[in-house]
Amino acid sequence: MVGTAFNGQCFWFKCVTLRTWCVALLFSAFCAPLFAGPDVIASGLFKDKALLTIDGKPRVLRAGSTSPEGVKLLSSNSQQASILVEGQTITLHLSQRISSSFKKPKFSEVKIPRASNGHYFVAGAINGRSAKFMVDTGATVIAMNINEARRLGIDLRQAKPGMSSTAGGMVETFRVVLDKVSVGSVTLHSISASVINGDFPEQILLGNSFLSKVEMTEQAGVLVFRKKY
Repeated sequence: MVGTAFNGQCFWFKCVTLRTWCVALLFSAFCAPLFAGPDVIASGLFKDKALLTIDGKPRVLRAGSTSPEGVKLLSSNSQQASILVEGQTITLHLSQRISSSFKKPKFSEVKIPRASNGHYFVAGAINGRSAKFMVDTGATVIAMNINEARRLGIDLRQAKPGMSSTAGGMVETFRVVLDKVSVGSVTLHSISASVINGDFPEQILLGNSFLSKVEMTEQAGVLVFRKKY
């Protein structure tokens, strides 16, 4: 009896002839599981909906629906999606990819489908705490109301105070610098933001202090952020 290790697994077989050895070696080479299905990237994750890039084509799937390539979305939230493909149930996190030949992308990329009201909403994080943004190219900086700032643990004691004109009149503001802002796999550091003393805006506005630091394009109702690694 001879013990031989292949790919971390030990196979014991009787070395009677050269043919026996070759058969055993061929068997061990095919023991590792292979994925032969389509190339799938989790480009955008939402509650009960996901934007999957399948063989290079963007597909927006709702839970329970199946793409033309045969990829079924079982469930999804802002953190991960569960899909059924080639009879396998696979969990994908944002920007994670499955394919038969994985290559590390040169860019970190996030795709955001346009909502029914024409705006772009995306989940992310500020200083490590979850946040939901509305993309606003008209906002100079990231802007949020004071309640969101408190929820995110932003310290306003050292913030620079000021005033800003809104539709409701002049309001007190505080200028801060956020340590880290993440949208999907795109993370930026030291980003300027404005905290407004009031209930406006209802959504955190993802303004140009973030947007100006990424490549941004729109493709058939999908907003694409791209940042070099």
